[in-house]
Order: sequence, then C-alpha cells, then structure tokens
Amino acid sequence: MSRILTPELGRRHVVRGLAALTASAALPVRPGIAAQALALTPAQTEGPFYPRDWNGDIDNDLVLVTGEAARALGQVTHVVGRVLDAAGAPIAGAEIEIWQCDANGVYRHPADTSWFGRSKRDQGFQGRGRTLTASGGAYAFRTIRPVPYPGRTPHIHFAIQAPGRAALITQMYVAGEPLNDRDGILAAIRDPAQREAVMVRLEPAERREAGALAGRFDIVLAA
Repeated sequence: MSRILTPELGRRHVVRGLAALTASAALPVRPGIAAQALALTPAQTEGPFYPRDWNGDIDNDLVLVTGEAARALGQVTHVVGRVLDAAGAPIAGAEIEIWQCDANGVYRHPADTSWFGRSKRDQGFQGRGRTLTASGGAYAFRTIRPVPYPGRTPHIHFAIQAPGRAALITQMYVAGEPLNDRDGILAAIRDPAQREAVMVRLEPAERREAGALAGRFDIVLAA
C-alpha cells in the first residue's frame, strides 16, 4: 500500500509501545487461534477522511500530542491484538495505521465539516497513528473510545501492510453498540464469521489505566 509509509520510531513510541504490548498479554486470546483456519478480516472502505497529513506526532499514542497541553477528550481506550495469517501464525513487521474521528465526531482532515465543523476539532487528539507489529505479531494503540457521527456507528479505521502480502483496509467496531444494526457499511459484511471478526468488546481496564477501556482486535490477513 503506497500510502503506508515507514514510521519514525522515536523513544516515546518505542517505550510506550513495548509497555502496551507487554500489558496486552493479559487480554484473552480469541478462541480457535491455533488449530483451525481463521476467518479473514474483511476489507472495508477507506472512507473520505484518510489522513492527508502524516507529519509531526504519528506514534501509537493518540491521546497525547506533542506540543499540546491538554489530553484528548473522550474515554481512553487501549486497542491491542495480533496480526496473523489464516493458519494462526503471527506476522511480524506488519505496518498498521489507524484513524478515527475525535470525541466531537470530527476527523483530522480538511474536508471534514461534519457536526460542528473543523473549528471544533479536538486539538489534543492525534487523530491518526502508526506502529509496527512485534516478533509475535502483536501491536498496541492508546486512543479514545470511538464515537458515532451522522450515518455511522462508532468505528476505527485500520490499514495494514505486511511484507509480501496484499494491503488490507478494514474497520473495527464496538460490540453491543445500538447503532451497529443500522450501519450500512457494517451491514455489507454478509459472512457472520467475518462480521464477528471486526467486533471488539471494550471492557474496563482499571489495572492498566484509571477510567480506561481495553479491547482485543486480532487481524487475519490473506496470503
């Protein structure tokens, strides 16, 4: 995927990334990850708000932005998981990008005038992030719980590029969200196993960070 660029892994990114990956071991692994072929993570639309600007702070912590005094609005959420092949083998060195709207429902994108307009965008929210999977295929992001905006249920966009494999763009959804049943993009996933694969249950994670949530999103790539 030409849009996914090689990240600059600064000290802050590495230290926080390794800490998050270590903590991710406490989350349960999805059942069936070893013995049988896994459901491939379905491809979904990139949407109109793929980030145009990847300059500045682009690490895996979207809650704190270098140069901004305030932390992002919204509930801190740790999203962790692994990138796997269909046999359950981990894929190291995969590059993952995420992007989502802020707590006001606004993307970090010049064309987004949804809801309150760009002037109300939360400057304390990084809006997009990037990381690499570790040797065991693990990754981690610290972000905010996704929120709805007109026409869409809460979601986070993911773009994954693994060596020697086709790039994947998909979206992660929050299990139990009432708007899930009315979201047209989510409804386009017809296969029940693939639909389940993009649903993530967010649970309280007080031991990790006060007031935070955490969820596991394992991504399964085609050959």
